Amino acid sequence: MPSHPRIISLLLLALGLSSPASAFLPSLPSQLPSSAHGVKHGTLLPADPTPASPSPPPSSSAAAAGPVPTKQRYASLSPASYSSLVSAASTAPPPSSFYELTTSAQEAATLAISRGERLLEVEFPPLPSSALEADDVSAYDVSAANLRLAVDFAKVFAQRGEKVAVMFPDEAERRIAMDNVGGSDRPFPNVVMGSLRRADPEDRRIFKPEQLLIMFGGGRKGVVTKVEGAKMYIIIVASAQELPDVEALHELDKDVPIVFFNMKLDTLRGDLGIPAFPPKDLQDRFLSRVRPIYYLKTRQYSRSKLEPPFVVNYQGALFRQYPGEFQTLLDIGDGSFRRVKSERDQAYRPGLGGFKQELVDALREKGVIAEESSGLNFLRTGYKTSTWWEDDRENASDIWRT
Repeated sequence: MPSHPRIISLLLLALGLSSPASAFLPSLPSQLPSSAHGVKHGTLLPADPTPASPSPPPSSSAAAAGPVPTKQRYASLSPASYSSLVSAASTAPPPSSFYELTTSAQEAATLAISRGERLLEVEFPPLPSSALEADDVSAYDVSAANLRLAVDFAKVFAQRGEKVAVMFPDEAERRIAMDNVGGSDRPFPNVVMGSLRRADPEDRRIFKPEQLLIMFGGGRKGVVTKVEGAKMYIIIVASAQELPDVEALHELDKDVPIVFFNMKLDTLRGDLGIPAFPPKDLQDRFLSRVRPIYYLKTRQYSRSKLEPPFVVNYQGALFRQYPGEFQTLLDIGDGSFRRVKSERDQAYRPGLGGFKQELVDALREKGVIAEESSGLNFLRTGYKTSTWWEDDRENASDIWRT
């Protein structure tokens, strides 16, 4: 084997402030030649593990971006104008800065809400990959990063006069987050910090029998209540156990949009049905109706070969900006990406197994890996390449994959 085997790298689209893409992964030569199909990026998102509020860069591109369009402007779109938006979003490259990401997510949310969507998912890496994998980065560091990003996301809606509530699972989580970031319950005009469960102000009992159940894992403290006057909820740092509380909040006022902000819904869905977790039908009746309006998921894989370099490391990203289709992107080296699948042939979001196979097919097409027998392919993939919630289910909606 050569001492420096050539391997394929995808510069992880993890987030930071402003530094070269080499901060995320080593700069390694690619086995794929550059082509006209690549999406060129000179700089991705930065390496600072403590992102600050994004601010417009002092270039003309920020001025050209202008204010985020209002719901009224989007509501009056003609079919031809909407079709143009779909085409543009379906070929949009991943973000190169926090400012670009936040603006794009705000625009996607604005358009989705104007078209009647009320359950929205925004998902992207809140920290650089090097920070997320570091031993000294705690869950509270990730929570603090998500809080700052959620407040930045909320600002444009608050500036329109809409009250936005950033919601924690309960009051204890909210207090811990406030202590860690040193902020206030009102970090920006019209933006408030809240919690899904709060103590009932009408309950003046000294002894509460239900607290005995809480002590032994039989319940949770407080009741789900809505924030008076809120026009949008942004849910952060909630676990699978708190998902029924989000559903209860939605039932209190179905016209108020709820944004699932960096909650890793794919992971939480996988926990459903496990003892002490909510049942699987929560996916069918509720989570399957959450539409991903800004989605950036990165994956790294390795594959063995029979000839040098014997191991191929390849990486890719699944990217979607509403109202565009999902794009499967493969790194081709030097900060460039090639679309493997997009709106022309992919109307639905691929499952994780399907996404991996699309990357493998692209490598095989370029001759990086060779064709293999059906038996060997079966040993690599197994008899099932999807999780239960990715399968077609009788009572579930397809909204989560469109």
